[in-house]
Amino acid sequence: MKLAVLFSGGKDSALALHKAKQKHEVVCLISMYSKNPESYMFHVPNIHLVKLQAECLQLPLIEQETLGEKEKELDDLKKAFITAKEKFKVEGIVTGALASVYQESRIAKLCKELGLESVNPLWQKNQLDVLNELLKLKFKVLISGVFAYPLGKDLLGKILDKKVIEVLAKAQEKYKINPAGEGGEIETTVLDSPDFYKQIEIVDSEISYKDNAGVFRVKKAVVSGK
Repeated sequence: MKLAVLFSGGKDSALALHKAKQKHEVVCLISMYSKNPESYMFHVPNIHLVKLQAECLQLPLIEQETLGEKEKELDDLKKAFITAKEKFKVEGIVTGALASVYQESRIAKLCKELGLESVNPLWQKNQLDVLNELLKLKFKVLISGVFAYPLGKDLLGKILDKKVIEVLAKAQEKYKINPAGEGGEIETTVLDSPDFYKQIEIVDSEISYKDNAGVFRVKKAVVSGK
């Protein structure tokens, strides 16, 4: 089956792509550029890096802007799905949805309208298991956003490793947060994966943090050999 991946550049969409490739043919990426930093549907921090990530993956990229207005942003997503279907003959859409019924149900509805399969390789997986699988598969995952107490500024810019997972696991146990950020607690940016032919190096960045929320913004990055 020919598939497009709804790709944010974060860990979940990158891992979902990896799993989808085991059984199907991934022919393109779809990335949404939301002008609303608090979009209900779409990842925002460092979304500009998807162009470099697509280069590393050697996959064509469909880019679609949206104002990020609740429910209305689905009309923009539908346009991108139609482009993928017409241009690349895709038969299904892959998402990195883990537990968000809001996201999964709306994407599934769009797919049904367009005669596409909705493929969710990570759906209902244990979130700590997902984080550990990323390490096992040697994904290089940058923590690019934190948006919940007690996750602090010190996590921003860190690369996912066992120590970071321990911090997230403890926060889950004590404060009931989603350790993989499915409730928006963290955002991530993938710098390397088993599917990357090259990797991304950060040249310049900045951190902003206030009131238990912050972002590691990549100002400049380049593609380099592995």
